[in-house]
Amino acid sequence: MSLAYFDTLSGIAGDMLLAALVDAGADPDYIVDQLRSLPGLEQVELEFSATTRHDFRALRLDVKQPHDPVHRHLSDIEAMIASSRLTDQQRDLALRVFRRLGDAEAKVHGTTVEQVHFHEVGAIDSIVDIVGVAIALSQLQIRRIVAAPPPTGTGTIRIAHGLVSVPAPATAELLRGIPLRGSSIAAELTTPTGAAFLATLVDGFGPMPDMQIDRIGCGAGHRELKEQANILRVMVGSAAQQTSDEVVLLETNIDDANGQQLGYAIEQIWAAAPLDVYTTAIAMKKNRPGTMLSVLCRPEQRRAIEQDMLRHTGSLGIRRSQLTRCVVPRESFEITTPLGMAHVKVSSLPGGDSQHEMRIAPEYEDCRRMAQASGQTLESVMQLVRHTAQQELDQRSLPSSRSTANTATESPSPTSDRSHSHDHSHDHHHH
Repeated sequence: MSLAYFDTLSGIAGDMLLAALVDAGADPDYIVDQLRSLPGLEQVELEFSATTRHDFRALRLDVKQPHDPVHRHLSDIEAMIASSRLTDQQRDLALRVFRRLGDAEAKVHGTTVEQVHFHEVGAIDSIVDIVGVAIALSQLQIRRIVAAPPPTGTGTIRIAHGLVSVPAPATAELLRGIPLRGSSIAAELTTPTGAAFLATLVDGFGPMPDMQIDRIGCGAGHRELKEQANILRVMVGSAAQQTSDEVVLLETNIDDANGQQLGYAIEQIWAAAPLDVYTTAIAMKKNRPGTMLSVLCRPEQRRAIEQDMLRHTGSLGIRRSQLTRCVVPRESFEITTPLGMAHVKVSSLPGGDSQHEMRIAPEYEDCRRMAQASGQTLESVMQLVRHTAQQELDQRSLPSSRSTANTATESPSPTSDRSHSHDHSHDHHHH
């Protein structure tokens, strides 16, 4: 499984992240080619240039395009993406980021997503940043992202709505539940677009996870910081093959929530991507029936998931247990079947024979989608996916202990009232 770590010592902005991913190996020509398939981006050019920040080398991105006075709504951007030739994965990643941004804007302005009128985030350069990052992540086949807690910076910035404190309102809304690192630097270090990437794409926050680094990319902010190098560093590699790891078990007892409330709480907790969520029927004091809610997560996810549990269950406390678990090495990759694309997990017992101890598990949602579209049974579709995955593994002669992430068959080299408006002119002031 390809893993990326975002070193956000100097914050994060969209142009810095795209430059870092290109510096880490994403193909800029392929990114430009995909971007130009969006209506309105036919003439866009990306200029990547080597630069230095505090004597450290990094790659800088400048977006070149004709003057674009258009102020777009979320529905306009969705239509642009829908009519492009982006892959399904690229389209999904980009739309998730834009919708997360729209939700944050609607929240801070007390309106609806449909009424939010994007200014800077709807401009060409911001669309390039968000869609370009989606293309790069897909091409690099990154499946999991961990990030260091980002700094927001301090001071004030001026946007279309006047002078605001750092972090800007939408940025702060996007960063809710994300651990932050204090910084006295008088600048906007994390922009709304950067915050949207963190809130939408990152699986956990904390120190670098156990991994083998294959490539390192450095993206430069346009501004020189007096205190430190204005660089976003992205390290791409694979998760270390371990037979054990450390996890956290969070538990709380609930006796005052009905089934609907508990079901909704579980849905919200799953949205944070824990390892597992389950319930156990218990008898509480005075013989009242209750439910024990248990969540298994990684240590860097603990704080955010605890907040979700307290918020959505009404519980007054959570028990924590640090556990060590035995795990079977596994990798995820994508295959092409006669019915469409599907993800599979391949695992093997440590020390086992690659042919006899290998297990192939198709992704349920992909199989369900193909079964519904084709009219075949779920069982027959899952058998097809397993057979296709086995054929691909046999052709590539991959031993079970070797990472299969690099063999994925993905991309090449890999409305109602619209009266409300908001400007993200500060988003590219991370210069």
